[in-house]
Amino acid sequence: MTRRLILVSSLTLAGLHAEPQGSIDLGDALQQGADWLKQNLDDRVAAQLPELDRPKLEQYLKQFQAEMGGEYVLDLAEAKSTAHTVLPVLEATPALRPYAIWLRTRLDYFDVADELRLSAPAQQPSAPGRPPTRPPNPTPQAQRMAWTRQLKTRPALTGTPAMAEQLRPIFTSAHVPGELVWLAEVESSFNAQARSPAGAVGLYQLMPITARGEGLQLTPSDERLDPAKNARAAASLLHSLHRQFPDWRLTLAAYNAGQGRVRELLGDDKSRGYDQIARHLPAETQLYVPKVEATVKGRTGMSLAELKTPP
Repeated sequence: MTRRLILVSSLTLAGLHAEPQGSIDLGDALQQGADWLKQNLDDRVAAQLPELDRPKLEQYLKQFQAEMGGEYVLDLAEAKSTAHTVLPVLEATPALRPYAIWLRTRLDYFDVADELRLSAPAQQPSAPGRPPTRPPNPTPQAQRMAWTRQLKTRPALTGTPAMAEQLRPIFTSAHVPGELVWLAEVESSFNAQARSPAGAVGLYQLMPITARGEGLQLTPSDERLDPAKNARAAASLLHSLHRQFPDWRLTLAAYNAGQGRVRELLGDDKSRGYDQIARHLPAETQLYVPKVEATVKGRTGMSLAELKTPP
């Protein structure tokens, strides 16, 4: 049962952004899940995991389509208990500890989703024979307030201020505000060994294609594990994204969900801001952007709107 929970967690918490495919039957869902595993799951974590019995995989895929593939933040609260159950197993397994670092960094996503769920308006009764109307998705402002409360009294991890100061010049030399060095706290808790089940690695969680695009080598050794090189690639990417989206909330959304997704949501209306498109972003991204904002504010005293681009 424990090994099955590892696979459920690896899939559910992998930070996926699959496009919703509408209503599908469970047989189709099972095939889509198998295809996704072949194409996306990191070989190192896949090698540690046995096959999951079909009912549980079908149950996961159905939940995935409704939650991760959609945009409803409150559904993420349902994954909270599974995450807390799985984490000790990951931490106790040497080969899986990099994934435990990644998961532990994200436990507060589930806490915030749960807080937002508890404070949401009650479901409204509907016409006979129809399901109750669910509360609306939390507004961006409500999510920002929840993250501010969540992080207000949380001290920086031991050693992270010193590491942030060491890496800060890398960001400023890339014409990125030095305050964004604290993005590493959100991505990896400043632990260079962090690895997501989808294959993102390092302080700033770079995917292989992104790392190669920024000039990093993955063989014979993975340069994403080098803190300075990882930071340099992340800063370069942030600079490039900010040139496309001259608003740091939109830039961070593109860093997490992909620039194509953000560009598509903005469409031809260049005056639209993050708050206008947030509810159409993946639920993880909706939580990620305000978490970064609250973290930067808490560590530096600067809001995203106050950040100055170095000359």
